[in-house]
Order: sequence, then C-alpha cells, then structure tokens
Amino acid sequence: QVQLVETGGGLVQAGGSLRLSCAAAARAFSYLGVAWFRQGPGKEREFVAGSRRIDGTSDYTDSVKGRFTISRDNAKNMVYLQMNSLEVEDTAVYYCAADPRGSSRSSSWYGYWGQGTQVTVSS
Repeated sequence: QVQLVETGGGLVQAGGSLRLSCAAAARAFSYLGVAWFRQGPGKEREFVAGSRRIDGTSDYTDSVKGRFTISRDNAKNMVYLQMNSLEVEDTAVYYCAADPRGSSRSSSWYGYWGQGTQVTVSS
C-alpha cells in the first residue's frame, strides 16, 4: 500500500516559481516509479514529469522542459517538482502518482495517487 500527499501549491504570478512536494508512505520507495500529472480546467489529466525507479532517470513533457525539474529523495520518501518560469497555462491541479511496476507517461498506469494540490498562475 502506498499513500501520497502533495503540498506546495498556491497562487503565483507568471514568471514566478513554486516547489511542489509529495510525501510517500511506502516500503521500498526507491523501487517505485513516480510522476507528476496535472489537470487544468476543462482538460484531461496530462503527464508532466516522471522519475524512473532505482536510477531516478527523469522524463518531461515538452511544454515544461527547461522550466520544471523532478527530483526524488529516496532516504526521505519524497518527490519534488521545482517549477520555474511559470506560465498561465501551467494553472492546474497537480497530482503525484506512483507505481511499483515503474514509470509511464500514461495516467492509467499508476495505481496510487495523491489528492492533488492547486497551482494557479496569474498574468
């Protein structure tokens, strides 16, 4: 069983930064594939960034490359998403997801989800 809790969302002006955190209650956290997804108003949930299990190799959707950084601290069971140069289009509820089978860009892959944290970027 894996429980995920996201924190760090909020209201920020365009061009600003936020750091999201995801705390995981899980055994063998390093063996989980983890990812961040987001769902904007009236949109489907979309992949943002992922971190492969064990080696932590990162993957990003094109729209956030160079602006967002995913990282994980396996000793603390934490996953982070550093978001810089935020744009109005980044406004969404951001979700942390995990799965012991590894990571994927597909939301249907993940068996465990957090409750989400709202990020609002104003112009």
